[in-house]
Amino acid sequence: MAELDDAYAIGAYVPGSEHFAPQWVEQAAAFRAFLGARARLGVSYGPSERMVFDHFSPEGEAKGTFIFVHGGYWLKYDPSYWSHLASGALARGWAVAMPSYDLCPAVRIAGITQQVAQAVTAIADAATGPLSLAGHSAGGHLAARMLAPGMLPANVRGRLIHAVPISPVADLEPLLRTSMNDDFGMDTDMARAESPVHQPAPDVPVTVWVGGDERPSFLEQARGLAQAWGCAHAVIAGEHHFNVIEPLSDPASDLISRLTTAP
Repeated sequence: MAELDDAYAIGAYVPGSEHFAPQWVEQAAAFRAFLGARARLGVSYGPSERMVFDHFSPEGEAKGTFIFVHGGYWLKYDPSYWSHLASGALARGWAVAMPSYDLCPAVRIAGITQQVAQAVTAIADAATGPLSLAGHSAGGHLAARMLAPGMLPANVRGRLIHAVPISPVADLEPLLRTSMNDDFGMDTDMARAESPVHQPAPDVPVTVWVGGDERPSFLEQARGLAQAWGCAHAVIAGEHHFNVIEPLSDPASDLISRLTTAP
């Protein structure tokens, strides 16, 4: 075991963690079935099989588009686990898009960042109105990376009303001391280049969101990003790494309010 494997182990510290993924799959499938034709799945944005996004439309004309980037330590999962999390924004009249991307070790994290930028651009180009952006865990890293200078076209970035990295990995250097780096293949320079904490503070409104019952490493990651950017920092009491995303399905939640309220 590498030095920091335990610090970034999540499931071992959440009772019943093994049940979350099967529940997500079941809830997501039921949600897609409920939406029917309002769910467009596997819309291509690039050449590989995983370079696709799922798009969910509200009833009537969309007020904007919320883009959610999934996590899984850049090693696993796809949007089919998270479809039900679109329900909060949809109820407020926003469309929701969830991109997939290639996974390590087939690609490097820097390559995933570029793919997500392609996805966000393709989603934006196919929509009108404001955009908001969130991601969870590794997806929180990817959402934060979208705010780096030049990452998104100016006309796309200018439409962003709020970004919420949820439980993000914002400093990748500690991951060099985990066994996951066998798949990431990072060195120090690569880790620093892909770390949002080293980006300039963006001009887009940002809230760094994290559960109060998260592992200390994730609390520190969130705090570090909020301090580096001087942005809002929400620590949600009683929530851990697996349920901190559940408010995305609640149209009355503060999280969804931030993501769907244009200034």
